[in-house]
Amino acid sequence: MAVLIPRIRTLGVRLSEDEYSSLEKFCLESGARSISDLARTAICSLLSRGDQENALASAVNQNVARVKELQQEIEMLRAEIALFKANSAERKGNKSGEAIGDAGSPEPDSQLRKAIPDPEL
Repeated sequence: MAVLIPRIRTLGVRLSEDEYSSLEKFCLESGARSISDLARTAICSLLSRGDQENALASAVNQNVARVKELQQEIEMLRAEIALFKANSAERKGNKSGEAIGDAGSPEPDSQLRKAIPDPEL
């Protein structure tokens, strides 16, 4: 089979006799064309895995940042809900107090009646 991509760089690696024998055996078992092809495939696999790990780390960092933003938004919403509940309870307290007469001030309708003259009078 012809080499489709010309290889112009070489890489030298020193191996013991046992390491080289194991590599030859693995090369035959795996069906690689040569030890050189097997080594190239292994190196490219390591490089690709590094790129994948970098991409994964980048995605994780983006997700961590987004989760922090969402946590801040949740806290802001909690504060707004608490404020809304407090205002709502205060209004309910004033209305129930006015109806019973505990509020200490006349009902808003009676204030309006005093400010606007009754046409029937």
